[in-house]
Amino acid sequence: MFVRKKPNRSGSTSVVVVEARDGKVRYLKNFGASFNAKEIDDFYFQGKKWIAEQKKQRDMFFEHTRQIEEREVIENLPNKVENILLNGTQMILNPVFDNVGFNAVNDDILRHLVVSRICQPQSKVATVDYLKSYFDEDIELHKIYRYLDKLSDSQKR
Repeated sequence: MFVRKKPNRSGSTSVVVVEARDGKVRYLKNFGASFNAKEIDDFYFQGKKWIAEQKKQRDMFFEHTRQIEEREVIENLPNKVENILLNGTQMILNPVFDNVGFNAVNDDILRHLVVSRICQPQSKVATVDYLKSYFDEDIELHKIYRYLDKLSDSQKR
């Protein structure tokens, strides 16, 4: 089951719940037709809610903690995708790194190693090249080996 916005000949848009089974489409419920985009969106969300009730499932878009409408997300997505830089992975993974609690180790090498291993899981030599070419981080290979030894020694205690 899914909600379909069907354009009519008159220029209005009908919102219906549709079920596709065995190559055939059945209209299950009509929620209305309108020329107004806001009313069409209201009909659409009514249809989504009706489907959730029929399937006895919770829909994440109807949670009270989420007030963002699906339409707003779709409209703003291209703007956000265009603004992603090469360091977009660091923008995403650095807060995760902090939330996990790794920021308690006050060392930038660990941060760079974790982020680069998630983005490009390669050898230590390739990690050094990756950090230098994409993030202009000049970390020497022997520092990575010594740092890993230091982490291993601290975990044995």
